[in-house]
Amino acid sequence: MPVPVQTTRVTPVTASALARFNAASADEVTRTLLTCLNSHHWAHRLASHRPYPDLPSLLAAADEAAYDLSPDDLTEALATEVLPPLPEDTYAAAHTALSAATAAYERRFGHAFVICLDGMAADEALDHVLAGIRSRLTNDPDEERLVAAEELRRLARARLTGAIRGAGNCASNH
Repeated sequence: MPVPVQTTRVTPVTASALARFNAASADEVTRTLLTCLNSHHWAHRLASHRPYPDLPSLLAAADEAAYDLSPDDLTEALATEVLPPLPEDTYAAAHTALSAATAAYERRFGHAFVICLDGMAADEALDHVLAGIRSRLTNDPDEERLVAAEELRRLARARLTGAIRGAGNCASNH
């Protein structure tokens, strides 16, 4: 029996949504961007390069800025990340397993575990997170910072797309 895939109604990015982003004050745009990725360097860089002609250009700039995060910028961004909440009907054992895995990860690497779950079926997310934590616990700290930076880049891209689409909460999907 096939597993149902989580579907989300996607609101297209309209020219007016991007125009509002481009025309907003630098402070307002920076606040929005910081909810997508908590790096002041990343947010100021994107805000200062406006206007963007289209969403792909904005996302390309966001990716480039994320690739250029310094170690301090990455530490700043990781400091506010949290795992998404588990569905209410999740077994207590799953909560215990996830708590133990994240505690081990945070002890080893000194920051929250981040993973992008875009496109993931809701009923597969927990297994994906647990498998990700377990496999990434074997990374050395330098390798894991690279993996975490890539996950942050993917999260920022998804959150930014949601913010521009007017989703209202660009801090979803960890």
